[in-house]
Order: sequence, then C-alpha cells, then structure tokens
Amino acid sequence: QVQLVESGGGLVQAGGSLRLSCAASGRTFSPNFMGWFRQSPGKDREFVAAISWSAGSTYYAYSMKGRFTISRDRAENTVYLQMNSLKPEDTSVYYCAAKRYSGIVDAPTAYSYWGQGTQVTVSS
Repeated sequence: QVQLVESGGGLVQAGGSLRLSCAASGRTFSPNFMGWFRQSPGKDREFVAAISWSAGSTYYAYSMKGRFTISRDRAENTVYLQMNSLKPEDTSVYYCAAKRYSGIVDAPTAYSYWGQGTQVTVSS
C-alpha cells in the first residue's frame, strides 16, 4: 500500500512563494508519474503539474507554467512543488497523487493514490 503525505502549505501574501512536499512510503512504491492537483470548494479537482518518476519529464497546467516547478528526489521518495508569484486565485487545497501506468497525466482519474491534501491560502 502506498501512502502519500503532503506538507508545506500555509498562508502567504500575494507575490510570495511556498514549497510543498509530498513524502511517499510503501513497500512497493514505484510510480510511473507523480502529480499535484488542487481543489477549491465547489470546484472540480484541477491538474497542476506532473513529473515522470524515472525520467523526470515535467508537465504543467498552462496557467501554472512559469510560476510553479515540480521536482522529485527519488532517493527520498519525495516530490516537491515550488510555487512562486502566488496569486489569491491559487488559494486551494493541494493534493499529491501517484499513478502506476503511463498515459494521460492531467486527469485525476488516472491516479491511484492520493494524499490528504494541504491548504494553501494566498492573501491579497
């Protein structure tokens, strides 16, 4: 069983930065991709970014590209999301996810494992 634990959320002013971490554990942890999603009340879960676990190839939602950077440390089984130039509309609960197979990376249904989420609040 894979467990994902996010950390690093909090309150930040507009224009500020945060770095989220997602620590993965599990005897057979070997994902194909790791991703970050976010969800605000009353809205669908939204793709943020994804990274290929082996090759390190990265994918971003258009609105986050250039502001957010996803990275991973395979030795530590950890994936990161560096968020810069944060805007109030980035306020959301951010979730880490892992998928076992190749294919689409921007759909929540493609991911098998999820963390509990971490709140990010950006004040204006």
